[in-house]
Amino acid sequence: MNVLNASISRTKEKSPLEEILLWVGDDLKKVDLEFRRNLKSDVPIIAAIGEHLLLSGGKRLRPILLLLSARACGYQGEAHISMASLIEFIHTATLLHDDVVDRAELRRGMESANAKWGNEACVLVGDFLFTKCFSLLVENGNRKILQTISRATTLMAEGELEELIKTNDLSLTQEDYFSIIARKTAALFSAATQVGAILGEASKEKETALTHFGMDLGIAFQLIDDNLDYTSREEEFGKKIGIDLQDGKVTLPLIYTLNHCTEKESAIIRQAVESDPMTSESFSQVITIIDNYRGVTYTWEKAREYVARAKGHLHHLSGSMEKEALLILADYVLERRL
Repeated sequence: MNVLNASISRTKEKSPLEEILLWVGDDLKKVDLEFRRNLKSDVPIIAAIGEHLLLSGGKRLRPILLLLSARACGYQGEAHISMASLIEFIHTATLLHDDVVDRAELRRGMESANAKWGNEACVLVGDFLFTKCFSLLVENGNRKILQTISRATTLMAEGELEELIKTNDLSLTQEDYFSIIARKTAALFSAATQVGAILGEASKEKETALTHFGMDLGIAFQLIDDNLDYTSREEEFGKKIGIDLQDGKVTLPLIYTLNHCTEKESAIIRQAVESDPMTSESFSQVITIIDNYRGVTYTWEKAREYVARAKGHLHHLSGSMEKEALLILADYVLERRL
């Protein structure tokens, strides 16, 4: 039994994710400090909104992936702290913009920043985070890291726009859906693990393996997230349940169901999606139809396939606590409930 698994066995009351957080906790504290340092500005609302999101209880999965990937590749320096902070900067900026687009009222169980400070301020603070991130990347001077993160943010913007264009489009195919989530969500996961490999000066084979690991894990993460919109309780999930459906976002549980249900059931779904606002009765009808065709189960099984693929990429890495932590983190993504 390796050291990390032994630790988990000894600490039964802690989840695997909590054990990983203990392992990278010191580095994560440094990441948060760096995040706050980079928020400094003569405009107080920037730090206020950034602090609000920091305190809202995010899991820091993307920074954790970067920290673990760098150490798994033998990196011994401290630059992984600043790079992990910049990855979280980008993620925070996308959260601000997403909540404005989605007209969200809650974020991780707390009042969303746009509900508290308004859409205009949140869009502009999101812009500040993006520009500050790239300013710091230029100062860092690593051209390959700059290219990696630039490519990821471009893909993320394309994915978000494609999702917006496809709002209420019940003809969306699985292929289209996976293309969207690979860009809007998985691209930043993939950038985080690739940057870790770059910092560790990993071989091309290991860098490619970690890049693919992040991509497949990010796709699995979004699949589970889309499932949770149908299955979670609001107090657990931290945002209103069914909001994706009400906003016309067509995700895999619905796509699969539409490909298998009757014309009458399809008409019920279409009427629910096109109604504004969607009634609780209509939402319940859609949930029932999805349950009948096992749309949520199908989506979970797809997520499990992507987690298995992600873990398979790690056979290129030498054995280490960090590699084991990445494997456990992959399992957590599949099992998470919020």
